[in-house]
Amino acid sequence: MASIELTRITPRLHLLDYSIGQAYLWQDEEELTLIDAGWAGMADRTAAAIRSAGLDPDRLRRIVLTHCHRDHVGSAQELADRHGAEILAHGLDAPVIRGEAPVPEPHLLDWEIPIFEHGLTAPEAPPTRVDREVGDGEVLGFGGGAVVVHAPGHTPGSIAVHLPRHGVLFAGDTVASVPDVMFGVFHVDRARALDSMRVLAELEPSVLCCGHGAPVTSDTAARLTAAAATAEA
Repeated sequence: MASIELTRITPRLHLLDYSIGQAYLWQDEEELTLIDAGWAGMADRTAAAIRSAGLDPDRLRRIVLTHCHRDHVGSAQELADRHGAEILAHGLDAPVIRGEAPVPEPHLLDWEIPIFEHGLTAPEAPPTRVDREVGDGEVLGFGGGAVVVHAPGHTPGSIAVHLPRHGVLFAGDTVASVPDVMFGVFHVDRARALDSMRVLAELEPSVLCCGHGAPVTSDTAARLTAAAATAEA
């Protein structure tokens, strides 16, 4: 894989695209936060991408994992070990991330099967430590008060992260934006995931950051609400 580009979305928000899955970098005054961490073996290229934007990866203070899948967890511990970051995840997915429990099997629709098989071409994530288990409503120390939103369904411990002061929502894989805002794929429990999508829509974000697809920055709340209604129908 070639070098990873860091794409600026807002003055504080950047996208890291790994081709299968993506991560987001949030910039506060003195600290950096990663939402998800890309594949295993991507730590060097991730750090290089951060440097290419004039930022210092040693300012990385935390890595928040939205769920336990390989394309989100893979490089988390290597990055954390190198740069002194803390790894956070929901308690229900933490045993999977640590390698103590198997990855939960998704309920796949027929059209999802080839896409799922392509996703498995990303390297399997190594057992990864979780320094802090977080729960619904917990406030994290970045983004002016980032709030954990438990969003079960994609996996039992899937979370979103909401930055109310900035109107930014990191939705993990509950929602996708390929090519437009839509219900995500590969859910363990589709009904619970749809309930979670409705909860996220009620937050009315102005910027939506999904695990797959481009960030949504225009008519965001309306598009998310419409996508939830379409999925329900």
